Amino acid sequence: MFGFIKKSLAKTIEVLKTAVPKKKISFSKEELENILLEADVSYELVTLILEQTYQDKITREILRSKLLATLAYTNYKEPEFTAPFIELVIGVNGAGKTTTIAKLAHKYKSEGKKVILGAGDTFRAAAIEQLTLWAQKLDIPIVSSKQGHDSSAVAYDTIDSAKSKGFDHVIIDTAGRLHTQTNLANELKKIKRICDKAHSSAPHRTLLIIDATQGNSAIAQAKAFNEMIGIDAIIITKLDGTAKGGSIFSIAYALELPILFIGTGEKPENLTPFDKYEFVDGLLDALFIEEEEV
Repeated sequence: MFGFIKKSLAKTIEVLKTAVPKKKISFSKEELENILLEADVSYELVTLILEQTYQDKITREILRSKLLATLAYTNYKEPEFTAPFIELVIGVNGAGKTTTIAKLAHKYKSEGKKVILGAGDTFRAAAIEQLTLWAQKLDIPIVSSKQGHDSSAVAYDTIDSAKSKGFDHVIIDTAGRLHTQTNLANELKKIKRICDKAHSSAPHRTLLIIDATQGNSAIAQAKAFNEMIGIDAIIITKLDGTAKGGSIFSIAYALELPILFIGTGEKPENLTPFDKYEFVDGLLDALFIEEEEV
């Protein structure tokens, strides 16, 4: 019934099974509080969910509706644009930006689209090298420069090349050094201005990459980036490597932003569209007895 999303929740489900050794038809509020906190749903959101639940015994149907409500902003509408479609990818170092860019590029290429990458993280030489290796592996062109060069110039050159050669998608990497927020904010704002100069209304989508293993601490990072440049949507990485899957509810609720994809492995094809129903039901299956089992 379920696919990659439920598989990527395996570690979170194991934690839930420890908290709930035996599945039940319903739970008390106290039990449910402990369960949700174990899954790394933030305390504030757990409190809100329970305050809005008036029944003493909480069934699967009741909890399902509450959890889905926290993901109310996950629907995404693609903006109108004139090709090429330009995406800016942001996130802290180590969140999985480079791998996610490769996955997006692989997805577009497999759909028959022409893709070009821009190595805009000129702060780290390793970032340029890693993205170049992925471009070679996927047989996709890349525009890059040396470490320390102007990242906005890379963005401009990538877009200019894409327009002249008839590319469908442009994916531009950016630096992610949050510990120097002022410098990073200025750099990101400049990249965004230059993208618009190179192609009116670009970037068409700014994607934030969030590492699921960070849990709720990722919310502060995300808010910082959103204040710097404005985020259109989120991609969650490394969900399969953490027991903190419940933090996704907190992240989505706190940021009021859509979650586009979940990274479900290291391979280029391991990028799964986020399905909030599959996500919620995958967790609830670990807690509640199915009706036919009663």
